[in-house]
Amino acid sequence: MTRPCIICVAITGSVPTKSDNPAVPITVSEQIESTHEAFEAGAAIAHCHVRNEDGTPTSDPERFARLKEGLEKHCPGMIIQFSTGGRSGAGTARGGMLALRPDMASLAVGSNNFPTRVYENPPDLVDWLAAEMRKYGVKPEIEAFDLSHIHQAVAMNRDGRIPGRLYIQFVMGVKNAMPVDRDVFDYYVRTVKRLAPEADWCAAGIGAGQIVVNEWCIAAGGHTRTGLEDNVRLDRHRLAPSNAALVKRVVELCEKYERPVASWREAREILDLTPKAV
Repeated sequence: MTRPCIICVAITGSVPTKSDNPAVPITVSEQIESTHEAFEAGAAIAHCHVRNEDGTPTSDPERFARLKEGLEKHCPGMIIQFSTGGRSGAGTARGGMLALRPDMASLAVGSNNFPTRVYENPPDLVDWLAAEMRKYGVKPEIEAFDLSHIHQAVAMNRDGRIPGRLYIQFVMGVKNAMPVDRDVFDYYVRTVKRLAPEADWCAAGIGAGQIVVNEWCIAAGGHTRTGLEDNVRLDRHRLAPSNAALVKRVVELCEKYERPVASWREAREILDLTPKAV
């Protein structure tokens, strides 16, 4: 396969802490440094959360602004994707940073179970987040935790609430949600190709499922996500020394399957994002 593979690095999330792995970047400066290393290793997209100095998650637009400014300076051309997920805020606070006009933002279009709570994405909030993304020219990355989320994203695309070509990410391995299951993965891919043949797709695996899902994606011609948000280990016995180490592991899989790694320029072209002069 000659189609370039886009590597997304999810640098910190809102759950892993330094007690889980000292390499998890918490402060804005740590996140910029970690992302720069991952960018140099081959990542073209940075999936970003922000945290307070004590490590607690936040949706503070000022912190997102500082992170965006640093990434644009130190990772020129890299696609910046903000998270609008529910662990860092509630209600419309989850989209308060969209006015900063990142290249992309995650968008969950339905609810599902998380390990200890319901990840609530009510229709009115989903519509509001989608409208804010349209308003500020932000491309959604659909985070599909369930098959119904793929169908809902396609419906929103058809009626104009999500314009342009869809980019859908399957999230697999969250406890109480969709497990890392090859038959499910293959069905997700077929469903996207059937309902939205022009769409691009990727997938993220949580915990030990990360490297498994990485390989499935690369072998099947899709894109993939890695990073310390999803997994803090290289294997059962070794902690990942950095986000860059996890990216390098994906690059090795691309070499195994003879998939070129997408540069930031190629990734922007694939995703119909505005080219950036650097």
